[in-house]
Parts: sequence; structure tokens; C-alpha cells
Amino acid sequence: MQIFIDSGDIAEIKEAQSMGVIDGVTTNPSLLSKGGKPTSEVIAAIAAIVDGPISAEVVGVEAEEILREGRELAKIHKNVVVKVPLLEEGLKAVRIFTKEGIRTNVTLCFSPSQALLAAKAGATYISPFVGRVDDISGDGIELVQQIVQIYRNYDLKTQVLAASIRHPLHFVQAATIGAHVATLPLKVIKQLLKHPLTDSGLAQFLADAKKIPTGSRS
Repeated sequence: MQIFIDSGDIAEIKEAQSMGVIDGVTTNPSLLSKGGKPTSEVIAAIAAIVDGPISAEVVGVEAEEILREGRELAKIHKNVVVKVPLLEEGLKAVRIFTKEGIRTNVTLCFSPSQALLAAKAGATYISPFVGRVDDISGDGIELVQQIVQIYRNYDLKTQVLAASIRHPLHFVQAATIGAHVATLPLKVIKQLLKHPLTDSGLAQFLADAKKIPTGSRS
């Protein structure tokens, strides 16, 4: 499973990239608004750090607006994937983007039927929001599993990108059921490293290492 960092913070992205574990980046207007810089500037800066898919989201809700914005975003860098909301107008735009060779990430997916329609329209990625489904007493991981199974049933090429991952268990579950990608905030990426037995084992090794006599040279 590929790992994307869900962030618009250049320092966070650099830190994750230095660990050697991320394959791409997802952004959205909420994340980018925190930096106070134009979207095009931030996306270009990210592209200079990470050589992988970078999702940049449109804000239009009409097909023509989505197409205009998406084409401009795609010009920023070859790795840009245009993030499109899962609306009727969004799917109209996705269909055209696909014909033009522009990759898309259809976002705000909350049902298997939505995911199937997005794949039929030609989406490169579908982003079911695991945590947000859980927030309303649904089962976000079950949603991902249903989408993965439907896509397998019909050999659909759209990749399942598990989004709104809140904790390591979400990540492991998404990997177990076959999601192609999980996008995580830096906080959760770091949590994946943590295990109490790793910490206690390292502490023991370091303590024992201090007991090893140092050799002396005559």
C-alpha cells in the first residue's frame, strides 16, 4: 500500500519525506489555507520535495469551473492530480479530464454507489473518508472494503485512497483489506512507528551496552 501525507505544510512534508516512507501528498483548501500562500506556489514547492502524486483540489462546483481550475492546477507540475468533489458536475468534469489525460482524485466519497459511479467516469483515485463515516456512527473501514471488493469484481482501474485516517488501527485495517493508498497526517505517520516493546527493548539494549567493557590498547 502506498502512503501519502495529508498536509499543506512544507516543513511537515519535508520531515515525512526524510523518513523515506511517503509516496505522494494530498492537500485540500482547508490545509492550504493555514499557510497563507497561493495554492500554485505551495503545490510547486511540494513537487520539488516529493516525486509522486500530489492532489490539488478545485473549489468550483460547476463542471466548467472545475475544468478551468483543474487544467490550471495540472499545468503546475506533471505530478499534480486534480481533486474533484463527488458531485454530478464533478463527474462530468472527471470524464473530460480523463479524455485529456489529466489524473483525478474524486473526494468526499461516503458510499459504495458513489465510488462505482466515480470509477465509471474514469477517476484515477477515489477517496472514501474513513474517520468522517465513523464520526456519524458508521463504519468507515467497511466502506473501504466494499469499494475495494466492487472494483475487484469488475476489474476497475480506479485506485482506492483511504482518507480521513485518524489512527494507526485505521491504517492497518485499510492495508489488510487491500486499499491501494492511505493518506495520513504527519502525527499518524509518526504513531505508526510507536510500540512499547520497541521502546523497552531499545532501553534494555542501551543499558546492557553500557556494561560491556571497553577494550584498552597496550
